Amino acid sequence: MFDVIPPNRREDARSALTAAYGAAPLTALQRLTSGASALIYRIEVAGRPYLLRLDSLRRDDVRDPHRAYLCMRTAAEAGIAPALHHADPTAGVAIMDFVPGRSLSDYPDGPGRLARDLGGLAARLQATPAFPPVANYLTVLQRLLGSLLSSGLFTAGLLDRHRDGFERIRQAYPWDSGGLVSSHNDPHPGNIVFDGKRLWLIDWETAYRNDRLVDVAILTLYLAASPELEGMLLKSWLGRAPDRALRARLILMRQLVRLFYGCAASLHAAAPGVVPDTDLAALTPAEFRAAVEEGRLILGTPEAQRIGGKVALATFLAGLATPQFEEALVIARQG
Repeated sequence: MFDVIPPNRREDARSALTAAYGAAPLTALQRLTSGASALIYRIEVAGRPYLLRLDSLRRDDVRDPHRAYLCMRTAAEAGIAPALHHADPTAGVAIMDFVPGRSLSDYPDGPGRLARDLGGLAARLQATPAFPPVANYLTVLQRLLGSLLSSGLFTAGLLDRHRDGFERIRQAYPWDSGGLVSSHNDPHPGNIVFDGKRLWLIDWETAYRNDRLVDVAILTLYLAASPELEGMLLKSWLGRAPDRALRARLILMRQLVRLFYGCAASLHAAAPGVVPDTDLAALTPAEFRAAVEEGRLILGTPEAQRIGGKVALATFLAGLATPQFEEALVIARQG
């Protein structure tokens, strides 16, 4: 049964199962997905389903299971993440409840209710004891953009406007190191599970203490993109209507997370000997989502990451050209 697990991780899996369940029999083991960061398996122990996660043994400033598992346990204790039954950060192994997911399009009462419940979920997460800190998000993004600029994935000068736009935002955004909160930092639809009754957040590998608008900006990008849905999400999150200053900061933060996703996806898709891209022609976000929903693109594959990275980089440029962006910069500088 363990043959579906890579040989170098089988003993880690066996040890975790023994620590969590003793001699209880493993009755099923099925790989669900795998990516650059983890192998995910649905398992059954004595007939009950669980999720086995084997994290990459690669470590860096952001990916650290010692911190990620602490964040995941905090979220699980708050009822935001599925219950955690075993976590060994040294081996990079975690076992949690298996939550069968349904499409978010089936959410009761439609997108408006979903937007409100997502705002409430973000508020509950930010009310937990603060996650451990990592580097300043702006610093992390600056390094990521620097890596992309020097990667050779794009022809020289093609990303100059991205660098200049990032600098304008970085200088204007009122960063408050004392007001950072627990943050998932990647709550895209693939990391949100709807079990038919309620929402769960999964995949906490990049969780850490961050600006309170990071998660909110990502949620509005993917699941509350219209002004009406955005307003519902923000009011549920805040408990009141947002003021002009907060909306301005949200516009800038959305630009930052677009750039983050564009850099990260492009770098993850990189392969030896790749020919540099000479333009940023890309699908629209709606076209990209349709390609995924129709099975023409498979999330997590290098092709989807490459295309998704260009979508995010192109959308970032489009955002820079709007009058709303220029106004948000002015308001943010005023504090």
